[in-house]
Amino acid sequence: MSAERLYTPELLGLAVDLADFPPMETLPLHGEVRSPTCGSTLAIDLSTDEAGCIAQIGMRVRTCAVGQAAASLFARNAAGRDLAHLAAAHDHLAAWLEGEFSIADPAEIWPGLSQLAPARNYAARHPAMLLPWKAAILALSITPSAS
Repeated sequence: MSAERLYTPELLGLAVDLADFPPMETLPLHGEVRSPTCGSTLAIDLSTDEAGCIAQIGMRVRTCAVGQAAASLFARNAAGRDLAHLAAAHDHLAAWLEGEFSIADPAEIWPGLSQLAPARNYAARHPAMLLPWKAAILALSITPSAS
């Protein structure tokens, strides 16, 4: 499959939209993950509401355009989601990428995910696509230290 089919205008547009979610180091929750396959990294800054759902988000993303697009989709739709929802979405996304989870509309896993469907055929890109969920799960799983 050619890179031309992978790097669609929609995917590249998502990657550019990532600028709407700059790092926010002043937020109380942080998670940073690295893909062992390609070396891509993603650091996430979060705050939560009283129910433990994401209220604010910022990211520092150093990945390919596919990873950037996935991070943008994640950030656009993360508000109001809690740890349990993110963990389930991560697991379904990983299974979908590997072809182990068949659904008619990938948006059932995460809104807008159909825009990343061409990347399913590029297994080397899968770890970068999963980074936002992994970083958020890590951030929400760590209790911030008291000052």
